[in-house]
Amino acid sequence: MRVAFGCDHAGFPLKADVIAAIRAAGHEVHDLGTHSDDAVDYPDIAEAVGRVLRSGEAERGVIACGSGVGAAIAANKLPGIRAAICHDTFSAHQGVEDDDMNVLCLGARVVGPQLARELVRAFLDAAFSEAERHVRRVNKVRALEQRYGREPA
Repeated sequence: MRVAFGCDHAGFPLKADVIAAIRAAGHEVHDLGTHSDDAVDYPDIAEAVGRVLRSGEAERGVIACGSGVGAAIAANKLPGIRAAICHDTFSAHQGVEDDDMNVLCLGARVVGPQLARELVRAFLDAAFSEAERHVRRVNKVRALEQRYGREPA
């Protein structure tokens, strides 16, 4: 699987560990930066990761920022992106299995490197269940995007 990774300056401390975890799980990494701890805005990173997913260049994405909150909010503004903050492995795999989550958001000030690696592994090992009830619910999310996607917040 191809995985897009991006982080802002606050997420940068997790970058090496997350990329190593993605590669250790046998996946290809599309590194979208940042490449230092110089300030960068999380919406720009979230957009970059979302664009790569929407174009088909990657199937999943991982974004790290300080709390994970800003990255998740920004990423979810892009149609087709289903991003969530996960601080436990259950949510990391269940979000994919039941909700077809395609972007994992991590808070570098909340989780350490070891937990980040475990979260990435749980996220990447999971697959959407395709159960009728979950397909129905994801389709309802898509309908919400279509209905409200063009209106300003």
